[in-house]
Amino acid sequence: MAWLEITVSTTADSIDDTAAMLTAAGFSELVLEDQTQFEDFLEDNRACWDYIDEQLQQQLQGLSHIKLYLDETDTQSLSRLQSMGLDMTVTALPETDWENSWQEHYPAVEVGQKLIVLPYWLADADESGRIPVILDPGLTFGTGAHPSTQMVMEAMEERLAPGSHCLDLGSGSGILSITALRLGAKTATGVDIDPKAEDIARENAAYNGFSAPAFTACTGDVTADKGLMDRLNTQNYDTVLVNIVADVIIHLAPTLPAFLQEHSILICSGILDTRLSDVTAALEKAGLAVIETKSKEDWRCVIAKK
Repeated sequence: MAWLEITVSTTADSIDDTAAMLTAAGFSELVLEDQTQFEDFLEDNRACWDYIDEQLQQQLQGLSHIKLYLDETDTQSLSRLQSMGLDMTVTALPETDWENSWQEHYPAVEVGQKLIVLPYWLADADESGRIPVILDPGLTFGTGAHPSTQMVMEAMEERLAPGSHCLDLGSGSGILSITALRLGAKTATGVDIDPKAEDIARENAAYNGFSAPAFTACTGDVTADKGLMDRLNTQNYDTVLVNIVADVIIHLAPTLPAFLQEHSILICSGILDTRLSDVTAALEKAGLAVIETKSKEDWRCVIAKK
């Protein structure tokens, strides 16, 4: 099927009203791209990010428009749009298998010495001989492509003991929990504040042949939910994984020693080099000792013990 891409030019002040007018006219599937709204979103969620892709920021510089897509044979809808008096351009897109073309952006990713992250549609064809970590990469954060995730996986390759018990805070797609199990952990528990992540992590674990009691997923904030904290503390953990962002790790730091035994290791990642000293100071204040720091591009991974 061939499609038409309609781009409606607008301004930051009028983009919401224009979108409302299009919706009222029956055009509900809209893509809004606006620099001001993007910057407002970042400011409102500052605690959740440390790094913004510079290329994305450049693409949005001065931008304010709305995109929608029509089947090229839908001349009636196109005529209706053209009659609305909007400043718009129409671009014919080449005929593409849109349903499956997104998969091209998720190749297999080799990590460390032993591991390979595979989208589920490549799992049966893999002949690398590496340990597979199979995911549906279209679901949530955690595909194995980011340096912060790779450093945690590499650290587990080096340090995770077979038969160990792992806790994965901020588990997202479940990639780190699954990696732990693939490397021989007996159990892995994934925790995320997003309830959608719980189901997604279970689904990804199932691609790898894991389910309860080997893999357990739950939703909650360990810093605010005493019931969750008590439930998690019924297990002794050998490895605790935290791959989030610096501010969240700093917030979690006072809570982390409760999950660690004398022999346990804590692996924290998602830390920009400019925030490394802040994170290490918070961990040390919480009574933990940093024993190793890994680096990849602008990102850092910290390994600590009690």
